[in-house]
Amino acid sequence: MNKAIDFYYSPTPNGWKVSIMLEECGLTYNTILINLKKGEQFSSDFLKINPNKKIPAITDYDKNEKPINVFESGAILLYLAEKTGKFIPDSIDERRKLTQWLFWQVGNLGPMGGQHSHFWNYAPTSEKQSYASHRYADEYKKCLEVLEYQLTGRNYIINEYSIADIISWPWVLITKSMGIPLDPYPNVIKWRQRLKERDAVRKGVDLMRNKKN
Repeated sequence: MNKAIDFYYSPTPNGWKVSIMLEECGLTYNTILINLKKGEQFSSDFLKINPNKKIPAITDYDKNEKPINVFESGAILLYLAEKTGKFIPDSIDERRKLTQWLFWQVGNLGPMGGQHSHFWNYAPTSEKQSYASHRYADEYKKCLEVLEYQLTGRNYIINEYSIADIISWPWVLITKSMGIPLDPYPNVIKWRQRLKERDAVRKGVDLMRNKKN
């Protein structure tokens, strides 16, 4: 019997990436809620797990040697995909495509969405119409345009359902809360709904939904 994975989590788009993956893979895990408002991500104990002081992170005990800590959502999804052999293509060519989209998400969609979300939801009123605010909104929309193009004639980002979809979807799920309409992106709308109908995706997003963080 496999030992459990400790999952350091808060119900945010970045946290959902990993909760969805854990559910999709059917792995046994213990959820350790990190209260971001209380600054628990800065504790000395968590620093040993993730020196970057952010969620998500995991500790995998399913090895004969010492437990393995993994941080950064892209690295965690890739680790879990390789561990289970799920949601990662076998061919070198398809894996290359997958890697490109993983890097695209962690370098573009996620950061631009996160910065736009900050200005839209948390910045002082005086900053909401600033140059920076408009720039992040425009950059996030450009990411949606890229995704719209890639999904033309496809159900998923690299043809088959993969960690490229799992890592990208949470930052598209929350567009309404960021004031970004999806009407100009019909392929993205269909893809968003397609994933939303998966049981594991719903369970991942609902994980500790009502907990304070």
